[in-house]
Amino acid sequence: MKKHVKSNVYWVGQNDWELRRFPGYEYSTYRGTRYNSFIIQEEKTVLIDTVITSFSSDFVKNLAKEIDLSSIDYIICTQAEEDHSGALPELMSLIPDTPIYCTENGRDVLKGNYQQDWNFVTIKGEERLSIGNGKELVLVDFPLSTYPDTMFCYMSIDNILFSNVLFGQHFSSELLFNDLVVQYDLSFESIKYYANLLSPLSNVVTKKINDCIKRNIPLDMICPSHGILWRNNNLQIVTNYLMWANNYHENQVTIIYDTMYKGTRAIAQSIAEGIYVADPHVNIKLLNASICNRNDIITEIFRSKGVLVGSPCMNHCILPSISLILDIAKGLKFKNKKAAAFGSCGLKDLSIGIVDKKLKEAGFDIVMDPISFKCSLTDEALEASRNYGWLFWDLLSRND
Repeated sequence: MKKHVKSNVYWVGQNDWELRRFPGYEYSTYRGTRYNSFIIQEEKTVLIDTVITSFSSDFVKNLAKEIDLSSIDYIICTQAEEDHSGALPELMSLIPDTPIYCTENGRDVLKGNYQQDWNFVTIKGEERLSIGNGKELVLVDFPLSTYPDTMFCYMSIDNILFSNVLFGQHFSSELLFNDLVVQYDLSFESIKYYANLLSPLSNVVTKKINDCIKRNIPLDMICPSHGILWRNNNLQIVTNYLMWANNYHENQVTIIYDTMYKGTRAIAQSIAEGIYVADPHVNIKLLNASICNRNDIITEIFRSKGVLVGSPCMNHCILPSISLILDIAKGLKFKNKKAAAFGSCGLKDLSIGIVDKKLKEAGFDIVMDPISFKCSLTDEALEASRNYGWLFWDLLSRND
């Protein structure tokens, strides 16, 4: 069922309520996701994006109920990945000559994925496409390092930005717009999406947003390829992106650990107690990396000004859950995060050196030497851990 967006623009996408991991098993989607696709019905009829392959038959069948498929004049593919283009093979089997506007990278990906040489019209730089009634689609090639096939699409007069990967969330809802959904859910999914997927692109994102601000482009609505559409106070998400891209942190410390015989957990808890004594107003998160979802952990790291990471020693190494989190953080290139390592062991203490090294490799600013204890924890060891937490927060407060 198509839903009205604005003027002659309609949503024709698909909610995926059951999805819990995407793509593959990489990203947790507690609230499912939504694949956004749009029909513009001016003098020209334009389809912007489709949906993932698993919903392609439903998508084409439902679209055919709403419009005559042969009336589609242009298809805009803002990104060639399967979750945005998956219904193209079934759709194009019915309207094979319809031009598909995409970037050169997008064309190459579409050809590679579907082994079809459709009627591609490639976009270089910025090009305009008249759709009648004085309106234009401004198509902008905007390659990103992790999404080299990305294209923006801006609709004049109605002032709608079809922003593809930017400003989205993995969020399934029958409600289209940001002012209609639960605000906490929207806020959480938006910052999680940015922290886990877009933070390495912060410099490029900031530059593009500032370029648009300088050009004073009117913006009434933002329609990303996933999740909720922004209409009421729509610039709030743009402001948030500029804030998140600028070495973002809140008044928070996140303590991440894994444990075998509860020793490392006891150290983590004592460190938290010490931070609380130093400042009872700081938000402290204790996260067991073997239990907590890794995307949630990454989101909390992104929010934090300080991060402490602890692991016991196993097989001359650290526990895999901790290694994985630090490897992910390395790829995300977080900035301006203070950190320190801690751990426990039986006889041979190797873990804290490995954690300390991996924190440095991930770009964290190490502010204290690691702390570690052997065998059963004494009261003195727990007190030393509390002092360690107190000193860690003291250093952060003085350097903030």
